[in-house]
Amino acid sequence: MKWQGGRRSGNIEDRRGMSGGQKFAFGGIGAVVIVIISLFMGGDPTQILDQLQQQSEVSTSNEPYESSEAEDKLINFADVVLASTEDVWGNVFQEDLRRDYPKLRLAVYNGAVETAGCGVGKSSFGPFYCPADQRIYLDLSFNEELQQKYGAKGEFALAYVIAHEVGHHIQHVLGLLDKTNAMRAKLDERAYNKISVMTELQADFYAGVWAHYAGQYSDVDLNYDDILAGMQAAAAVGDDHLQEQAYGRSNPESFTHGTSEQRAYWFKKGYDTGDINAGNTFVDPSLQ
Repeated sequence: MKWQGGRRSGNIEDRRGMSGGQKFAFGGIGAVVIVIISLFMGGDPTQILDQLQQQSEVSTSNEPYESSEAEDKLINFADVVLASTEDVWGNVFQEDLRRDYPKLRLAVYNGAVETAGCGVGKSSFGPFYCPADQRIYLDLSFNEELQQKYGAKGEFALAYVIAHEVGHHIQHVLGLLDKTNAMRAKLDERAYNKISVMTELQADFYAGVWAHYAGQYSDVDLNYDDILAGMQAAAAVGDDHLQEQAYGRSNPESFTHGTSEQRAYWFKKGYDTGDINAGNTFVDPSLQ
């Protein structure tokens, strides 16, 4: 993956050195693990998340954050990847949707972070997108966790994660997230889990669409090894893999993000087609 010297977005916010409590926000891997644990134990995951929020404390620090050389490189990398998604989706929106692509911002933090509308996020929940303030929240330590805990190696693994969260932004811009969130109150848990899986798989598809056009519309140059790495990263955070890793077995009724096979498939489909209209997971017979 070639990205050095590429255009930087400039839409990066450095919130390191500030801390907050904890609350689930859209797309976080750690929150999925909490929900999985609750479901296996027969509990209500929303009650657990509410309790975590009540127990949390929010604090800020005026001390300057001392960034390491490795962190500086990751921020530069994230800035270039974000710029690449802006360039790709700017072109796709104009060509396919005849409208402008509204850019988002990426907030880098450590430990925990306050959002404007999604409560408080924590690093253990993984990267997440908050539709209320149209921001991706990323703790840089997740890159190490992605490689060591989830076995997703190489730079492109983090690029895939960022592109996946950008996929949620696209869903928000197109009005999909409002519709799926409205279904939460109307459906039972099992039915809504299916909707959640479809939502997450579509975000994987959009990440693949970005990869398809990255070399054409942006300064990021990918090769097929990068695409394989993206598929491996997608598979590494599949519900079945996470559950089997934690318990030695999986419970399909509790899946909220899709299996490893599904996640890799939809990312690859986005890359192969490059067609934003080919990723309607909500009508795909295999997901019904």
